[in-house]
Amino acid sequence: MDQYRELIRNKKRIVVKIGSSSLRHKETGDFDYIKMETLVRELCNIRNQGKDVILVSSGAIAAGKKSVHIPAGEDTKLAVKQACAAIGQARLMMTYERLFSQYGQVAAQILMTKNTIVADLNRFNAHNTFSELLKLGVIPIVNENDTISTYEIEFGDNDTLSAIVAALVGADLLILLSDIDGLYTDDPRKSADARFLPIVPELTPEILSMGKASTGSDVGTGGMDTKLHAAKIATSSGADMIIANSKDVRILHRIMDGRDVGTLFLAHKDENFYLKDYVED
Repeated sequence: MDQYRELIRNKKRIVVKIGSSSLRHKETGDFDYIKMETLVRELCNIRNQGKDVILVSSGAIAAGKKSVHIPAGEDTKLAVKQACAAIGQARLMMTYERLFSQYGQVAAQILMTKNTIVADLNRFNAHNTFSELLKLGVIPIVNENDTISTYEIEFGDNDTLSAIVAALVGADLLILLSDIDGLYTDDPRKSADARFLPIVPELTPEILSMGKASTGSDVGTGGMDTKLHAAKIATSSGADMIIANSKDVRILHRIMDGRDVGTLFLAHKDENFYLKDYVED
């Protein structure tokens, strides 16, 4: 296993995804500025090593709800969610912009829907935009465009979105920062017999059946099932993927140092991989 972890050090293009619940104080729903600042510092440090970095960050709807005093777990109609996304995305990016600028790093915002990938011209343009930003040394910050997304054109969760982005830009590593240490044979919050899997050499039917719909968070949208779907996209496109616990986001430099943390899914590039196949229903 050590040989595979050691190879992480040599990854050149890294996509990092962090969820809504990881960015907020559980007690109040407000931004956890210390955690966000640490995340930004970690990303900038990776960038300073000459690597390309892309951040996929949830949190717009939750931030918007907090701004207009709607409880985080309250079910709201689509128009309200979209309005909250418009409010929250601005607040989220303003916070990131301030933090990244403290380290002399330029950040850029990219908002996507399924149409970004399904439409050939849109996908071509998105790829070119990412490529130019990375050439300029910029860290793109990606989110689903919740302000205009409807059921027909939404990704639904940022685990899937981050894997789509990794495939689109030809990343060689995707890191999903979550509220769990990695993949277990069962939900460790419910089963004492759950066994941790430090490495997944191949996504077998048995592995895929370990996905669970619950995430333990009333803010995020992705459970282990979405993470395994993301693993299928990422590994098929040629990227390794790691699921790791976001409780301490300094885990990022431990991952990049090749330490044995999280669950590592090994890439199995499919020569017939076609990104649209993983987006279209």
